[in-house]
Amino acid sequence: MLSLVLFVALVYPLFSCLEAGALGSKGLGVTGDDHALTFRIYSSRATRLELWLYGESFGAEEKARVLMTKDPATHLWAATLPRPTIRNELGIDGVIYYGYRAWGPNWTYDPSWTKGSEIGFHQDVDGEGNRFNPNKLLLDPYAIEVSHDPVTPRQSDGGIYASGQGRRRIDTGAAASKGVIIANAPVHLGARPTRPFKDDIIYEVHLRGFTRNDASIPKPFRGTYRGAGLKAPYLNSIGVTAVEFLPVHELQNEANDVVQSTKDDDYWGYSNYNYFAPDRRYAADKAPGGPTREWREMVRAFHDHGIKVYLDVVYNHTGEGGLWDGDETTANIISYRGLDNPSYYELTADNKKYYDCTGVNGNFNAAHEVIRDLIVDSLAYWKNDLGVDGFRFDLAPLLGNTFVKDGFRFNKFDSKNALNRAVRELPARPAAGGEGVDLIAEPWMPKCDGQQQGNFPSGWAEWNDKFRNTFREHQNKLGIAQVTPGQLAMRFAGSEDWFKDDGRRPWHSVNFMAAHDGFTLRDLYSYNSKQNNQPWPLGPSDGGTDDNRSWDQGGDQSLQRQAARNGLAFLMLSSGVPMITGGDEMYRTQFGNNNPYNLDSEKIYLDYAEATRFPAFFRYAKKLMVFRLAHPSLRPATFFDGTDHNGNALKDITWLSDRGGEADEGYMRNPDNHFLAYRLDGTEAEDSVRSIYVAYNGWSERVTATLPVNLTGAKWYRVGDTAAWMESKDNFTGAGQEELMEGDTYVLAGRSVLVLVEK
Repeated sequence: MLSLVLFVALVYPLFSCLEAGALGSKGLGVTGDDHALTFRIYSSRATRLELWLYGESFGAEEKARVLMTKDPATHLWAATLPRPTIRNELGIDGVIYYGYRAWGPNWTYDPSWTKGSEIGFHQDVDGEGNRFNPNKLLLDPYAIEVSHDPVTPRQSDGGIYASGQGRRRIDTGAAASKGVIIANAPVHLGARPTRPFKDDIIYEVHLRGFTRNDASIPKPFRGTYRGAGLKAPYLNSIGVTAVEFLPVHELQNEANDVVQSTKDDDYWGYSNYNYFAPDRRYAADKAPGGPTREWREMVRAFHDHGIKVYLDVVYNHTGEGGLWDGDETTANIISYRGLDNPSYYELTADNKKYYDCTGVNGNFNAAHEVIRDLIVDSLAYWKNDLGVDGFRFDLAPLLGNTFVKDGFRFNKFDSKNALNRAVRELPARPAAGGEGVDLIAEPWMPKCDGQQQGNFPSGWAEWNDKFRNTFREHQNKLGIAQVTPGQLAMRFAGSEDWFKDDGRRPWHSVNFMAAHDGFTLRDLYSYNSKQNNQPWPLGPSDGGTDDNRSWDQGGDQSLQRQAARNGLAFLMLSSGVPMITGGDEMYRTQFGNNNPYNLDSEKIYLDYAEATRFPAFFRYAKKLMVFRLAHPSLRPATFFDGTDHNGNALKDITWLSDRGGEADEGYMRNPDNHFLAYRLDGTEAEDSVRSIYVAYNGWSERVTATLPVNLTGAKWYRVGDTAAWMESKDNFTGAGQEELMEGDTYVLAGRSVLVLVEK
């Protein structure tokens, strides 16, 4: 083995065409060109850091170990290597794989240390929270590709990465995930869509599940980035304008297919161990550079069809995990923990455990400057280099945390936190559209008073569970939950009560009836409770909420489809930005499992045969989404103020009772009133119709509604009715095929939605 210690002092010119990407202002990760490579990594606590280079990704010994030098002012460690040395002296003429070994106060450096020994060991974790262990090869947090998962079919023992008695001596160098240095050749990402966020329809889907069962995709590309890109024409045809992928940052999933079971499987991907590398498993070409190239090609395919690409990101905890069974000496050392445990994670007061607001192991330390840098650098890389147009942030309140240690306090006014930096530095897309990204928060956490809905900084949109819960309760808890017409109106109109007070707009509300985390739209109306204990391939899945606000409509399948049509109508006919879950347009089922996070199973992937089994529902969903896109009055830029702006005696929105007149305050506050209608002024929004009338009969029996008086020279035309009687007509008509209404009343079936246009 050649030990290189001299090159750290050499300086070589680094050009703008960087081999592995300059990530952030501090140039962390690997930068370089054909002349030299420079490696930079952060650690404030390490006393010695070595770069280890490999010529193969797995099963081989290192080619060299390189001593790094530390800048005491920044705590950045660096080493620069000439390319000729790497090729000629180290014998690495192909792909370069790399990792780090670190020593610190709890495990001090001794020149006699060898791999697999305990020389220099003092304790697994000391009183300052240090968990250094030189027997564990560490993955670069800024690696832009990763060689393989920690656990693979070739190396199935995840215990080798743990500290503690009996494990701390196990050397992981040959088996560990390694950074991959790739040729970062630019790929044209297509013309990025710049439409205002208010005009989007979001399609949330798992990248693998999107095409894994799709017979229209060539078999080698099913479940891959390339396969997903081939679905761009499909999404465009149904009216989707933004596709939101569940996490694709590198995660532990290579062993999912080892056996047909749920044991230790992570399907959804909410435990990432790297925030820069696209997950290699989702690439058809898994060779170095393949995942990055395929992701970019997929993004271009969506951009070429006018579709934004959003990414679900998880910066609140990592896939490195927490303590093993609460034992403070035993934890996986894969990357962050072995580099600088007290900086990367939020520790408890005793420095031995992890402060946990997420319920899935310790908090990523988003109050620490270096972790804030990492989050923003990751976002910038995915935006600028990989073409992402927007981000949805899992358990986003943690990114507003101000406690570096043993506590949680959300502070949206902290200009230095990742929430506000993202708005400034990416930046957030302007209200009228243009360059920038769309920022979406999941505004709650399960612990630490993490419910922050309506409390995010300007520039942020939020998932709106108040929208979901209000409509679910009114639909499925009739006679049990007390929901007033006024509460329904607030959700239809963009949830002014949650967003207006801090200067935000209706489109900062991301409305949804179903999401990956819970029942599908179909299952919401087909099951009274979760069915998570079924055997493979439908389960078992632990967890999952019991508070679903679901109802099987008495087992009547016709009413189940009608209820699902209503759910889609609420989304597409409300102010705000609608989000549907992948497959809901086809009436997709997960067979009652409301938490299939661990089911990498064909029964959970999208089943495109549903579109042929339920063709009327599929056509209804398409027509409804196209209708929303065609009518700007459904997508207001500001909250309605209930006034007439055009001198036509028609308010921007008018709330109506079943008698055709304007609903007064008493009507709107009465939970015994289950009918609500509204009329939108189309002329104010420069719509193609003079007004739109939407009526919702939430009562179980039919209601005869008096229609509002037409404007001069205009008439009402029926666009859609969700009632079962109209299912043979797809419950919706196309543009130019609307049906003229005769008379001044309309009979709405029980639990149905009516849509009319005035022209």
